[in-house]
Amino acid sequence: MTLPALPEESFQRVLCVVAHPDDMEYGTSAAVARWTTRGIEVGYLLLTRGEAGMPNPPEETARLRVAEQQAACAVVGVEHLTVLEHPDGVLVYGLDLRRDICREIRRFKPDVVLGTGYAIETPYGFDQADHRAAGLATLDAVRDAGNRWVFPEQVDDEDLEPHSVRWLIVPGLPGFGATHGVDVTGEPLRRGVASLEAHAAYLAALPDHPAPEDFIPKFTAMSGKAMGVEHAVLFRAHDLQAPPEFFTEAVQD
Repeated sequence: MTLPALPEESFQRVLCVVAHPDDMEYGTSAAVARWTTRGIEVGYLLLTRGEAGMPNPPEETARLRVAEQQAACAVVGVEHLTVLEHPDGVLVYGLDLRRDICREIRRFKPDVVLGTGYAIETPYGFDQADHRAAGLATLDAVRDAGNRWVFPEQVDDEDLEPHSVRWLIVPGLPGFGATHGVDVTGEPLRRGVASLEAHAAYLAALPDHPAPEDFIPKFTAMSGKAMGVEHAVLFRAHDLQAPPEFFTEAVQD
């Protein structure tokens, strides 16, 4: 069965929440390039500065990686970048992390939050701990943001209104739970590849890392087959305002 396209015609703002600089650039940023070209406002929230990702001293690495992330954002049309200073490599799921993500959701007011997976084991192997913590905290912060009585100081002291997100989406793979896709054939894919190339110093510090132009088009071509297009990025999409399927089926019965 061919996967449907995400209903991006209904999107106005998308907030992408990831643990590190470069997390968005392994294919997902190609979808962002398409969205920004179509007038959708996209914001990035990075939970760490990525200071543990290179052999350089941490503060030097943090400055370098944030600068490379700013360059990567410019390539795909992202103007809203927020970088927090939770510790890289030992990101902790908990109230502090949920509170910070909730604050950004209430501030940016997205229709869609794009998070990361929170499973321990993935088709690529065991996921990195920061990614899992970020994914689970994002899932919970989406619900927190709509509840006036969760982190009420943000409402009372920071003048941030509760905000209910319509869609939560997580990158997916063909045959591993993907429900929707984004056609990134052509210019969006080229810009997506260029956005990872903007992390030049980081990639140079990784031994035997393949060139972005050599592997990202291969992954997006595999995903494109699931949509019936040349290149695609796939997601697991959850409509948080739709009735649960089991409830709908029970009513129909």
